[in-house]
Amino acid sequence: MAEHGESADAKAEQSLMEKISEKIHHESSSSSSSDSETEKVTPAEEETVKEKVFRLFGRERPVHHVLGGGKPADVFLWRNKKVSAGVLGGATAIWVLFELVEYHLLALICHILIGVLAVLFLWSNAHTIIYKSPPSMPEVKLPEEPFLQVASDLRHQLNWAFALIHNIASGKELKKFLMVIAGLWVLSIIGSWCNFLTLFYITFVLLHTVPVLYEKYEHKVDPLAEKATIEMKKQYGVFDAKVLTKVRETVLKNKRS
Repeated sequence: MAEHGESADAKAEQSLMEKISEKIHHESSSSSSSDSETEKVTPAEEETVKEKVFRLFGRERPVHHVLGGGKPADVFLWRNKKVSAGVLGGATAIWVLFELVEYHLLALICHILIGVLAVLFLWSNAHTIIYKSPPSMPEVKLPEEPFLQVASDLRHQLNWAFALIHNIASGKELKKFLMVIAGLWVLSIIGSWCNFLTLFYITFVLLHTVPVLYEKYEHKVDPLAEKATIEMKKQYGVFDAKVLTKVRETVLKNKRS
């Protein structure tokens, strides 16, 4: 009986060891297969996957780089909340003064200069009376580089706009021509609703809100923009087949005749 019990215990231990070894072998085989699967993904395939991801306006860089990557981009994307809030608050104050209070620019500049000069004059006389010596007034000199940089950037943008207008006016890009006409028409409608200052303020507020919201929710916006782009391309294809093709054929017939 004792020998029978010992043999049963030995068989149980052997079966337990076999189960453990099978489990270890299964885990190692699964991990090796998963490693092999992960090793199959090459960097070239990863790049192709990244290229397939739709980005709004076809951008390949982050939003911060698209906006210029400097201090203006930091302000628009609220990298420093105090500076961004101060800039937006200053623009709001200017809009309230000129649009709601109906203040005039020349009057505002003159009143600001009167206040600054009066404060400096009184402070200079008080300092001379109290300390028996005139205060040291710092000289204000504007640096040349920022103005040259702004002028250079403005010249570059104007040259790009003139080149685009020349290209469209030459009759080579029908799609761009229609897009520019539609954009100018929409802009004229918006301009008839509000004056230039209000339009500038709305644009300024949009620059302080839309980029930061897009950067935060771009994983949700990009799929919706992709669907909208596909639908617009379909509608443009239908418009091209039904209208633009006939216009081209008519123009060619007139040229031949």
